[in-house]
Amino acid sequence: MTLIKSISGIRGTIGGKVGDNLTPVDAVKFASAYGTWLKNVNTKEKLKVVVGRDARISGPMIHNLVVNTLIGLGIDVIDLGLSTTPTVEVAVSLEIADGGIILTASHNPKQWNALKLLNEKGEFLNGAEGAKILEIADSEAFNFSDVDSLGEITINDAYMDIHIDEVLKLPLVDADAVAKRKFKVVVDGVNSSGGIVIPNLLEQMGVEVVKLYCDPNGHFPHNPEPLKEHLGDICTLVLKEKADFGIVVDPDVDRLAFISNDGEMFGEEYTLVAVADYVLSKTPGNTVSNMSSSRALRDITEKHKGSYLASAVGEVNVVELMKSTQAIIGGEGNGGIIYPELHYGRDSLVGVALFLTHLANLDVTVAELRASYPQYYMSKNKIELTPEIDVDAILVAMTDKYKNENISTIDGVKIDFATEWVHLRKSNTEPIIRIYTEAPTQEEADKLALRIIDEIKEVVN
Repeated sequence: MTLIKSISGIRGTIGGKVGDNLTPVDAVKFASAYGTWLKNVNTKEKLKVVVGRDARISGPMIHNLVVNTLIGLGIDVIDLGLSTTPTVEVAVSLEIADGGIILTASHNPKQWNALKLLNEKGEFLNGAEGAKILEIADSEAFNFSDVDSLGEITINDAYMDIHIDEVLKLPLVDADAVAKRKFKVVVDGVNSSGGIVIPNLLEQMGVEVVKLYCDPNGHFPHNPEPLKEHLGDICTLVLKEKADFGIVVDPDVDRLAFISNDGEMFGEEYTLVAVADYVLSKTPGNTVSNMSSSRALRDITEKHKGSYLASAVGEVNVVELMKSTQAIIGGEGNGGIIYPELHYGRDSLVGVALFLTHLANLDVTVAELRASYPQYYMSKNKIELTPEIDVDAILVAMTDKYKNENISTIDGVKIDFATEWVHLRKSNTEPIIRIYTEAPTQEEADKLALRIIDEIKEVVN
């Protein structure tokens, strides 16, 4: 596998050759670059960084390397140990730290790990900042501290509990109302930190929890991306237990999916729709999601008299647009909920607590709630091209072909038709174009995708 370096961090498979995979040398090098960048942009005499990891098998090894590299640079470390991505983000703010590193490859299989980098607000770095860190890593322009100036480690393994406390304090979270409903919920924690923190949150809200794969040993029992094809076990268990619904998170707990009481997927796209529906009913305002997310959020936002805008794909872009439009809630269609009342990061804990409160206020099942929302269906495809083909020229040709439609070129090409849309994005790492479509039926979404694929082939030929 190729080591993937991007503005959001570095990720790769464990083992192999330096520079080709995520080896101990690469972990040290990248942590050194991040620490050096922090020192370059700060005037403080002493810096402080929060570090946490998911339950991957390689986690303790990478964790020790990263923490001790920061110590070697003279940076103090708040070591959260086993944690979640949103927990580290919350901790950076509460600790008034100068940055944070999350050791997780998110939804990637167990062979992978990564360093995700945060700024002093507990938010992901922007493109310019990430590019600077890559530059420092390439030049190896590191200057380590002498023995009298080494950093110190403070271990704080209480932060998942602190995170739960912060969620329960939110005005729109009503644990008492939830407890009265005596919900029964199945949780698939994919044997990572979500298997600890999500059941703990639910129990504090008076929910009966049935645990599935909640032992944080890093041996993922299925592909950890929370998609329908990977979730047969929890769908079956929700029915067997006669549960009100099921909850699935990815290994670092920033993506959230629900299973309805009928054992069917609620739909990752509809996690944000349902939570936004509740939040906007109490605090009307604007929303943001990315261009590849469902139109249903726009419909729900307009129902509550707010304005909806779509950003380029990527959490950093969603957050930037949320801030500029003072959005009340936002996120991504992959089950990522961003609720600024707590912090600007995708957070499954916030999503769970708000969803439960929403459900407690309604006299409906989860399946009935899902059926009450605008019905849209997505098709996700890609077309593989040869390296010599000019992908940008193809996108320009498609833009010209549909110039009379509502078009955005902020991120690839998004063409909005009256009842459906298509989003074309080129890959930065391989010669492919990803094709996302959405329509009122699955057949129409698939048909639109096939039509666009044929039109791209015509342009190529």
